[in-house]
Amino acid sequence: MNCATFLQAFVLTLSCDDQAGIVAAVTTELASIGTNIVESNQHWDQASNRFFMRIAFSISAQASKASIEQSLSPVMERFGMQSALVDRGRKPKMVIMVSKFDHVLLHLLYQIRVGWLDAEVVAIISNHEDSRETAEWAGVAYHVLAVTKDNKQQQEERILAVVEDTGADLVVLGRYMQVFSDNLARRLFGRVINIHHSFLPSFKGARPYHQAWEQGVKLIGATAHYVTADLDEGPIIEQETERVTHAMSVDDFVATGRDIESRVLARAVKRHIEGRVMLNGRRTVVFA
Repeated sequence: MNCATFLQAFVLTLSCDDQAGIVAAVTTELASIGTNIVESNQHWDQASNRFFMRIAFSISAQASKASIEQSLSPVMERFGMQSALVDRGRKPKMVIMVSKFDHVLLHLLYQIRVGWLDAEVVAIISNHEDSRETAEWAGVAYHVLAVTKDNKQQQEERILAVVEDTGADLVVLGRYMQVFSDNLARRLFGRVINIHHSFLPSFKGARPYHQAWEQGVKLIGATAHYVTADLDEGPIIEQETERVTHAMSVDDFVATGRDIESRVLARAVKRHIEGRVMLNGRRTVVFA
């Protein structure tokens, strides 16, 4: 088939109990419907005996997502696979949630503007007014939903309404300093990524960089993870550390931390929207 006819790009992810013949069966079926595989990654987790696979492929414009899924259905049923097929021609939609610190929000908006992140921000939610000007500059709807102990449930329902009304695929917590209830975390499981301002599990809670400075640590870092009902214990997607010294002030620690947070969260978001992250219990499989 002429390469010029490959007009659609898809990503297929799948997981199942490991057994012989999985790769051959899937790739044979993809070849039979005229796809061109452009990238393939796989992993066998020995501890759980689970097999994970990600295949990026192109196919002619005549094929539809529904027809591809129908063709793959017998293979999926045969191996008992959990699978997802994503049309890469459609930009994923994101809702970003932020409080007063806006460095992560600004970094995400910039990476989208320059095309490194292929996504669309459909709403920004905050419990403060501070980032309204940024949202207006970016042309994104801005929702201020202040949260108190008395209105938390009501405001979380409004958060869900924004997510549903915008058709958002992902919610990104860019230093959003409110804890999700167990109910909200469960309802959005696998669709919310948080950046934690420390290298988990160290220095939880408020003022983590101050804690790190007071303890004289030599490494600080940040952790991007999926949100679960267990606070800051969701499956980890990406982490990074950077060396610090006794000669640095607490302000130097904070500045270094801001840079790490921005980079780590952006990488985690990119890998999620490209279908490179697969959940494996409390852990993740992240394909490069």
